[in-house]
Formats: sequence, structure tokens, C-alpha cells
Amino acid sequence: MSMTVPMSQTTTLHADEEAVRKVEQAPNSDTKTASPSVPPSSDCAWQDKPLKYTGKGTHADPYVVDWDLADPENPFNWSSRRRWAITFQLAMATFTVSFCSSCYSGGMASMDRELHMSQVVGILGVSLYVLGFGLGPLVFAPLGELYGRRIVFIVTGCIFTLFHMGGALGHSATTILVTRALAGIFGSAPLTNAGGALSDMWTPRERGIASSLYGTAPWMGPVVGPIVGGWISETRLGWRFSFWIMFIVAALNALACLIITPETFAPVLLRRRARRLMKASGGKLVYISKHDVGRSQSISHVLRRDMGRPFYFLATEPIVLLLAIYIAIAYATLYAFFAAYPIVFQEHRHFSAGEGGLAFLGIGLGNIVGLSLAPAQNRLYWRAMDRHGGKTIPEARLYLPMLGGVILPISLFWFAWTSDPPVHWIVPVIAGTPFGLSCAIIMQGLTQYLMDTYSIYCASAIASTVVTRSVVAFVFPLISPALYGNLGDAWACSVFAFLALACMPVPFLFYRYGSWVRSKSKYALHDDWREPQPVAPPRAVEDDKKGHIVSSEKAVN
Repeated sequence: MSMTVPMSQTTTLHADEEAVRKVEQAPNSDTKTASPSVPPSSDCAWQDKPLKYTGKGTHADPYVVDWDLADPENPFNWSSRRRWAITFQLAMATFTVSFCSSCYSGGMASMDRELHMSQVVGILGVSLYVLGFGLGPLVFAPLGELYGRRIVFIVTGCIFTLFHMGGALGHSATTILVTRALAGIFGSAPLTNAGGALSDMWTPRERGIASSLYGTAPWMGPVVGPIVGGWISETRLGWRFSFWIMFIVAALNALACLIITPETFAPVLLRRRARRLMKASGGKLVYISKHDVGRSQSISHVLRRDMGRPFYFLATEPIVLLLAIYIAIAYATLYAFFAAYPIVFQEHRHFSAGEGGLAFLGIGLGNIVGLSLAPAQNRLYWRAMDRHGGKTIPEARLYLPMLGGVILPISLFWFAWTSDPPVHWIVPVIAGTPFGLSCAIIMQGLTQYLMDTYSIYCASAIASTVVTRSVVAFVFPLISPALYGNLGDAWACSVFAFLALACMPVPFLFYRYGSWVRSKSKYALHDDWREPQPVAPPRAVEDDKKGHIVSSEKAVN
């Protein structure tokens, strides 16, 4: 079974397929292999038989370390229970970050009065936090590639936790805003690196529900946050206790990451194995990870290269650009509601801060319904794979986003033209349900589409969308009070509805022409690059893993 893969799409094969390939190519190959003599040690306890690595073990021609057959250290071979525990922790990390973005808004009115802040300055606490989401991944994504995802999660999570003390203890608007911006920057790591961690552990056929959890969490956090913050601000604890709640939630998340989530990034794991093997040989033999062959590991080189890649993708990849714009419109509209809901429900309908937070329950219900549709999307994806001989079909991820594209503008027009007081308050609250549903299925499907399309570059593709949506979400809450003041409730929200309507054709276009667009990219998955796989029923996960080509984020050299 000979397979040719373009150099720009380097892949990591499962060990059993790799073993078969080596055996079949052996008669025609002049590559020298050796069985390194490595003394048994606790560091190499996973070895139950001699391994064969290409190379000679010298500095000029080191042994190239790769995964062994059924290697227990390969994240794809971890038990389902362990992978699901990690997945839930990563989903909770993204939930925590987004929860802290909106919990602040529940006590914003009380904070504005105590610190003598204007409404716009108060909203800046939300906008600057979300803007940090776009700045952090530019540094944390390449650092995760160089040092591993786990260490980035832990370090940034601890710093993120500490910055919430600025709001709890600060006595000036400057302190509040600066610490909010820094909290957003250091809290942003899960928004991109967690998606990469999921692709480290789950094959495309398996990761439908896992990536749906990851995709929905950033929408659930902003729904729960205003409810908690609003009711706390009405108690004698006051708005400052909202920051202590954020501190506690963030600290628990950092502790859970420390206990539950190991390193998952294959290049880092193989790099560590190469170092262990070299140490076990007493330095007599030289080993190198297959992902490090011919690559610079200078931090300055990695930062220069990877910090620019999200912007390069936005400029050169139509799929990334259009999906980033679509996700940004939906995501930023949700954050615009943090300024719009207090106007609609508290100013015009005289709700209290706690009651105003409860108005977000409609959006939360929609998010839950959207998440519950993930198994249906999964089955549609499996059927598409089976129809194409087990191949990865990225466009099969777009069924639900097409539905969401239709529902999103309808829900926004519904909310817009029922938000004035003559209409009962329950009607605009119910409008939040289809809005939350559409946002959830759009985010889930488009994130999965990017993962399948850009495979080893998925973290950079996701980072492009995070940067774009963060910048737009920074602006929308700031302009919302002026829009509602000048245009009125109905037309102000209609502006967001018209933007959603303009984006509605995007998933339909890529469903029809996505394969052709991918064929023009040197980074995206090409249909003729895919190795045919055995057709397996949806539940035959283990058989699917044996025949699937899996990949991790690697740098462009």
C-alpha cells in the first residue's frame, strides 16, 4: 500500500497502518533501519519489544522516533474514559473563560454607580476582555507547539485566575479595565489550543460530539454569567463578589487541568521520548522526533512564523476568511446583547438586574437544544463517509450550519420587532431560543469543518476565527447603546439581523463548492490526498482508527 502525500500535508499514521506500509515498501527501500539497544528503564517501560527507527543514531543521521504499533503513549490509543475526561475538562475550560466574560455584566450598573463610571466605560470591561481573546492565541498557540499544550494551559490558567482579584479588590476604573484586559489575554488559551487537543485524541469520525461540546461551551458561559452576576449584585455581597466567584471558578478549572489533562500534542510527546531514549543510551545514540526533522526549534523562529499564520490564512484562504466573518457576526451579536438586554429589559421593562439576567435563559435553552442535535449531525457525517468509502468529507459537517444559517436572521428579526414594551416580555425572551440554537449549531459545524479541512493546521485556522470574532465582539457591545438610542429597539437589533442574513449563504456555498475551493489551497485537505479507508459502521470506532490518517498541528517550514 503505497501512499503519496504532499510535503505540505505531512501526516502521522496510526501505528498498524505504518507498520504495514514499512513492510510492503521494505523490498524496494534502501533506507537503513536499526534496533537501538536501549537498556530497560522506567522511562521506557512502555517498550515490550525492540523498536526499529530509521537512521544510524549519529548526529549526522539520528534515529527518527515515531509511534510504535498500538503504542499506549499515542493519545489516539488512550482509553475512551480517559479521553472523555480530558474532553470534558477542556470544554469546562472554555466555559469558564466565557462565563467570566459575562458574569461581569450582571453587576455592571452597580459598579458604574460606585466607581462613577459611564455606561460606555463599564461596557469596556466586557469589550477589552473579549479583545484579549484575539491577542492571546497569537502567542499561546505557537508556545503550545514548542513546549506542549498542557504547560500552556496550566501557566495561563493560574495567571488568569489571579487577575480576577483586580476586580474584587480594585477601587478605580483603570484597575478594573486593565485587569479585565489581561484576564482575557491569559484566559484565551483554551479557545484555540483546546480544539487542537481534541484533534490530538479523536479521529474525524469520532470527534463529532467531543468537538460539539467544545464548540458549544463558549456560548453557554455568556448565558450563565449574567444570571449569576445579576443576582449577586442585588444581594448584600455586592458586585465585587462576582469577581470572587470568577476567581473561584477559574481556580477550580486550573486545578482540574493540573489533575486531569496530560500532554496530548504528538510532536511534543515524541520529542520527549527521543530525549528519554538518548538519556537511556548514555548519550551514545542520537534520537530525534519525526516532527523535528529539518525544523528549527528556536522560540523566536516559531513565534515569528506562527504569529503571522492566522493573518496569512485570513488573507489567502477563502474558507477561513468567510467562516471567520460568519462566526464573528454570530458571536459578536451575542456579546452585543450584554449591552442590549439591559436596555430592552431593565430600562424599558423595569426588570431588576437579577431578572434581566434571567432573560438570557432563552438563549441557554437554545444552546442546549443545539448541543442535543450533535448526534444527528454525527450520523449524517458517518453516512457521508460510508457513501465515499470511509473518506473524510469535510462538507458533510455543514448540514446543521445550513439550518442554523436560516434560523439565525429569523430569530434576530423576531427579537427586534417584539422587544418594545407593548409586546409581552416573554416573546423576546422566547426569541432567544432559536438564536441560541442557531449559534450553537453554526459554531459546532463550522469548527468541525475547519478541523477536517485544515487537519494539521486546524489550530491556526481556528485562531484566525478567534482573532476575527474577538475584534468584532470588542466593537459590537460598544456601539449597541448608541444604536439603541438613535434607532430604537427594533431597528437597532435589525442591523444585526441584516448582517446575519448577508452571511446566510456561506455554509450553502461551501457545501456546494467547498471541494473545489479546497483543491486550490496548499494547506487544505484535497480529495485526492485522502487514503481510502475501510468502510465501517458508525460504532466500529476501533476499526476506523486503524485505517484512518490522523494529524496534528505542525509548522510550515
